Amino acid sequence: MRALPILALALAMLLPCTAMASPPQPAQDTTATRPAWDDLTAQQRETLIAPLRARWDDNPDQRDRMYEHAQRWQHMTPDQRKRAHRGMNRWKHMGPEQREQARALFGKMRGMSKEDRDALRSQWHDMTPEQRRQWVEQNPPADP
Repeated sequence: MRALPILALALAMLLPCTAMASPPQPAQDTTATRPAWDDLTAQQRETLIAPLRARWDDNPDQRDRMYEHAQRWQHMTPDQRKRAHRGMNRWKHMGPEQREQARALFGKMRGMSKEDRDALRSQWHDMTPEQRRQWVEQNPPADP
C-alpha cells in the first residue's frame, strides 16, 4: 500500500499546479470521462506523476514538507480541500505586503482560542491600512 501515500502526494502537489497551468474549463462530470487510476495507461500515469517527480527531485530540502502536506491532504474532507483551494488562490493573488500581513496574522492566531481569533479578525477589519502596517511591525511573522 506504499503507492497510496505517493498517489496522495502526487495529487496534492499537482492540483494547484494544474489549476495554474490550464485555462478554466466549464464544469463537467469528469468521472464519466476519466478512468480510475488502475485503468489509466502507463503513459497517462506518467503524465500525472512527472511534474511531481521533477519537483521532488529538484527540492530535496522540501521533501519532508511536501510529504507532510500530502498526508494532511489525504485526511481532509472535501469541504476542507475546497477551502484549501480557495486559500491557495487567494494567496496567489496577494501582493508582498498582503502576504506579510497574512503570515503575521496566521502566526498570531495559531495559538489563540476561537473567540480570540474572531475578536482579532474583527479588529483587523476595522483597521486602516496604516494601522495594519503598524500591527505587523509589532507582530512580525515567524520565519517559514
